[in-house]
Amino acid sequence: MIYETRVIFGDTDQMGVVYYANYLRFFEGARAEYWRGLGRSYKDLERAQIAMPVIEAHCKYKRPARYEDILLIETEVTEMRGASLRFTYTVRRAEDVLAEGFTRHAVIGPDGRPLRIPEFMRDLVPVVSAGS
Repeated sequence: MIYETRVIFGDTDQMGVVYYANYLRFFEGARAEYWRGLGRSYKDLERAQIAMPVIEAHCKYKRPARYEDILLIETEVTEMRGASLRFTYTVRRAEDVLAEGFTRHAVIGPDGRPLRIPEFMRDLVPVVSAGS
């Protein structure tokens, strides 16, 4: 799935480049778009009493993004375990790769305890090998 966003002035720092932590916000927007692309949303997970907190995040910065750049964030699920999954992101400006990263999410129930990923999610989410 591809999420497109334009860098706003508030995303940049004093040097005129996107502040490093904002890439995690871009990842969040890309995850929401990913679910919409599958015909679902985070609201569907809430209704199923599932939460997916981030338990690990990583971003490798390669080139700076700047104000008014249009970013394309490719999102894939590259790992699904019993009670967790990993989203992988590639941030591009046209063909230039600006950053690559991932977030790992626990799948928890309403009591805050790990929950085996439900079948509807396993059936819905395509898992792509990290090397693809």
